[in-house]
Amino acid sequence: MQRWQKRKTQFPLIALIFFVFIALTILYNESIIHTDDTNGDQPRSTVQDVSLLNSSPAQKFNLSNKPPVGLDKFTKCSSTVRYSGRRAISASNKVEFSGRMAASGVETCDLFTGKWVFDNNSYPLYNESSCPYMSDQLACHKHGRPDLGYQFWRWQPDNCNLQGWNALEMWEKLRGKRLMFVGDSLNRGQWISLLCMLQSVIPPDKQSITPNSELTVFRAENYNATVEFLWAPLLVESNSDDAVDHRLSERILRPDAILRHASRWEQADILIFNSYLWWRQGSVKLIWSNEENNVCQEINGLGGMELAMESWADWVATRVDPLKKKVFFITMSPTHLTKNEWDPGSEGNCYDEKEPIQDKNYWGSGSDRPTMRMLEKVLSRLGSKVSILNVTQLSEYRKDGHPTIYRKFWEPLGPEKLANPASYSDCIHWCLPGVPDVWNELLFQLL
Repeated sequence: MQRWQKRKTQFPLIALIFFVFIALTILYNESIIHTDDTNGDQPRSTVQDVSLLNSSPAQKFNLSNKPPVGLDKFTKCSSTVRYSGRRAISASNKVEFSGRMAASGVETCDLFTGKWVFDNNSYPLYNESSCPYMSDQLACHKHGRPDLGYQFWRWQPDNCNLQGWNALEMWEKLRGKRLMFVGDSLNRGQWISLLCMLQSVIPPDKQSITPNSELTVFRAENYNATVEFLWAPLLVESNSDDAVDHRLSERILRPDAILRHASRWEQADILIFNSYLWWRQGSVKLIWSNEENNVCQEINGLGGMELAMESWADWVATRVDPLKKKVFFITMSPTHLTKNEWDPGSEGNCYDEKEPIQDKNYWGSGSDRPTMRMLEKVLSRLGSKVSILNVTQLSEYRKDGHPTIYRKFWEPLGPEKLANPASYSDCIHWCLPGVPDVWNELLFQLL
């Protein structure tokens, strides 16, 4: 307690700045992300969706090397037409398909198949209240969650053991390097988790954090290392790239434009990407880089994601030397929006769930198998340039790990909602300490 009191007196300015940043970027704009088409931020489309996977032969165009006029929250479509089948030529598409998901880096053991074991001796790896970088969106105990069981579960692979977490060893892996998370609020949650796992061994006068509306950098001076987060929920450029103001009526993206984001991440030594939930909110609009009149093409979320992933894969294929740069891709983070899926005949969602699912074959509707197949097709072509953190199945079991009602909500909740907790429960993000800590333990093992 004395140690924490001493540390706390040295943190007020850092913590205050960071909490203001998190309040602006998380609480106001992402209080709840819905993952089905009918409840998402944008209305159901009036233009028929055309699946990229089932489209007619594609028109192919080279990826643009000339920066187009940037998209922002004020960008509007002058008109909307059906998706034409156009695709940018991707260097990754020129690589012969290997027929398997890119290697995780560990051949002797499947780290991602196993079970959750209750372990209140080794877990949690940190205390929620002692992490100055904790987000009010993820601090479930602070916001009234009465049970703490969600903090004590350890992931146990079937045929081996995870290496025990060691913050000092992780810093040695990061010495002189930049590690950057790139993606949406799920990736930001994993970044905050890693900060909480790492910060306690860094002297207070040797650590700092620099909030930015798009890129946030935590620096450990004694290791000359940074752990960063870049907001880029669709990977390619879009009208939702403002980390503060991105709750828009329609999503517009340039599927062939990635250079602006890449200019922020290309100097990082270790990159951890994710992208999924933002593609689950209905159709998206495309404005190609050479389109001068803001005529949009409309496509379903899966098709739009494949186009974005191909542009991202082109950057990886042409710019990543795996001997110098490590690239990871995080698979889908599951949602638990329908209790009937793990408890047939019941109603509700993840609210008031206190234990993991025990059925090892469980797979909920929040994890889209066609998306997994598309990712396998794209990532397999990149071979050793990308390692996969396959968190989907192991996280599927953790229906107990979400904030539900125990988080900060920016907008006031009316009596009707308060009377029905399931109606406003967050079954998408994860409480900390919790599931994302295990994702970071897997990252630690694979580095």
